[in-house]
Amino acid sequence: MTVLFWILGILAVPTLLFVLWLAWTFLKELFSPTPDDGSKAAAAAEQLGLLPAERQNTDSAAPLPAEWGTALTAVRNGSWQPAADLLAAIGRDWDRRSAFAYQLAELAAEEDTWLLAWEAERREDPDAAVVRARSTVILAWNLRGAKRAQYTTREQFDSFHRTLASAREEVAKASALNPDDPTPFITEIWVALGLGYPNAEMDKLWAEITARAPHHYEAHYSALQYWCAKWQGSKRLAFEFAERAAADAPRGSLLTALPLIAHFEHDDSDDTAADNTPEMVARVEAALADAAAADPAHPRLPELRHLLAFYLHLQDRNEAALEQFKLVDGYVNALPWRYRSDMAGYYCQVRDSVVQEAAQEAERAAAARA
Repeated sequence: MTVLFWILGILAVPTLLFVLWLAWTFLKELFSPTPDDGSKAAAAAEQLGLLPAERQNTDSAAPLPAEWGTALTAVRNGSWQPAADLLAAIGRDWDRRSAFAYQLAELAAEEDTWLLAWEAERREDPDAAVVRARSTVILAWNLRGAKRAQYTTREQFDSFHRTLASAREEVAKASALNPDDPTPFITEIWVALGLGYPNAEMDKLWAEITARAPHHYEAHYSALQYWCAKWQGSKRLAFEFAERAAADAPRGSLLTALPLIAHFEHDDSDDTAADNTPEMVARVEAALADAAAADPAHPRLPELRHLLAFYLHLQDRNEAALEQFKLVDGYVNALPWRYRSDMAGYYCQVRDSVVQEAAQEAERAAAARA
């Protein structure tokens, strides 16, 4: 009997080893990572030369002009003269002036030794004055923080309101030194938001801006924020402002972005039905024509392209959306990604979905032709 058990034991070893191998294979397949649809889409995006989330720039909506980058680098190194020369050279190109002044003001809000030196050297320089006004407003909003009011402390609000109040004097000085420049008044819109200017006061401020630059993109974007329901307006007032501005603007001004932004700011639906109405399709078509007519170097054009990429995707126009993504990829600080804590991750999620769906649509079209 002992010999029999010994023989049966020997015979059972191969069976036991086979069972263990099967179990190991099953567990390996169960727990080993396998490429999911998201990974495949990301790989497809990479094959097109599009960048992963970790390589997206979250500070800008687009690369800065080379000369701007050079001047900003000089500022970071403590030299203000190149920035002063460039801002003076921009002259009355108000869209570029306000955009570059904002870039300088962001740096001054963090560290302003270089701006103090500029002001000391050129005491009545309107360019230094407008950068100072913008930097004080940016500083105020930085002191407040980006959280909703219920998560903002009384100390933050006090510092915020106190700094905004002081910015009003700086705005007035900048305007007095360069009466034709709309930039100080555009800066004051963000004072109006923070201090809660009544609508009539905002109307007066807007009249000052449009008298100087009737189709200024940043001015309209900022004013639209004021008229949104989350600030001093309502959904109706925001759409009225956006639609009126877009209808009155010349093609290439990019103001067709405004109705898309108004829709984005007030859309609380959980599906894409509201994004696919005939009205929204027409808005996207108008924005596409506006982008095509714009100066390719317009500093705000990438912001419109980001919106177009998003809404073309929501309207299942993925090939057209992919064209826009290719033009802006690498820089994601723009609507609609800007409101997400992980803006690069959200951007890549939508973009990769577009890549995958555009490829599938192309495959179906090819099969239909065959």
